[in-house]
Amino acid sequence: LLAFAFVSPFAPKFARRLGIELTLFISLILLTIGIGLRSFGGVETLFIGTILIGLSIAIGNVLLPSLIKHNFALNIGLMTGVYAVSMNLCGAIASGVSVPISSLLGWDGALGCWGILSLMTIFFWVPQLQHQIKSAKTVQTTQKVKSINLWRSRLAWQVTLFMGLQSLIFFTVITWMPEILEQQGLNDHEAGWMLSLMQLAVLPFTFIVPILAGRLQSQRLLVFIPVILLILGLFGILFGSTMLIPLWMIIIGIGVGSVFSLAMMFFSLRTQSTHEAAELSGMAQSFGYLLAAVGPVLIGWLHDITRSWTIPLLMLVIVSVLIFIVGMGAGKKGYVTNP
Repeated sequence: LLAFAFVSPFAPKFARRLGIELTLFISLILLTIGIGLRSFGGVETLFIGTILIGLSIAIGNVLLPSLIKHNFALNIGLMTGVYAVSMNLCGAIASGVSVPISSLLGWDGALGCWGILSLMTIFFWVPQLQHQIKSAKTVQTTQKVKSINLWRSRLAWQVTLFMGLQSLIFFTVITWMPEILEQQGLNDHEAGWMLSLMQLAVLPFTFIVPILAGRLQSQRLLVFIPVILLILGLFGILFGSTMLIPLWMIIIGIGVGSVFSLAMMFFSLRTQSTHEAAELSGMAQSFGYLLAAVGPVLIGWLHDITRSWTIPLLMLVIVSVLIFIVGMGAGKKGYVTNP
């Protein structure tokens, strides 16, 4: 996550110099090398490989929303939904099959086998390099445009905080919810299945919400409903019946999936060009992953000093309220350069 945070602001600069397609191609090569190094088994190669993986994924995360805006300007909502669902679904599949693969190949083999997919992706991406000349022309054009400073844009900061706060909730829930549920009376297997149920609930809404967002002038309603669901689900986990935990997890999953996909859409909806979308994505994801890295540690620390999950869960409720506040601004029609 820290690698994501530090590299994200630089990804748009790489894209302006090299073109989006070539930059993504290089990131895929780094990803494959990182996976290979991480599977060698040594501590040094584990860290080096993980850093390379983080760098490459950060570049992809930042540039893909701008690539969607550039290549699918008339279907941004649909393609963002496909992108978000693919990312979440593949992540869930990888989490589920890694343990069975490790029992057959060992953890080194389980880590290294994903290099096959990234290597295949490199070959699939090669045809995209034919657009490099067009990308280069776009770069030359954007370089003539006056440089923008999103760090002084109120709307850009609202989108950035929206991205960061929703990332904090997502990674905190993924990290600590199984332990929270175990203290609520579930065993470790049941807690694991509840987390899987939440991740499954995420999927349809990461597809539906971007499509709805792309058809609306203002996305404030799409901010309001998920925040209410997040607060309801968190209060349900905290004060509700154990029998209703599956319902609370589904509600949290709907809320988390909706705000995540909406954050991805804001990169396109609140910008007027591919260049601006990449810059906003880099700014928002850089700050977002910093918050995501801090969130689980902070919530764990609150649990340690209070010996309870009540204060940490109430803290997540407060974060949900903050998501609503900044989301009302981010969801209002406007652009970061002319909000």
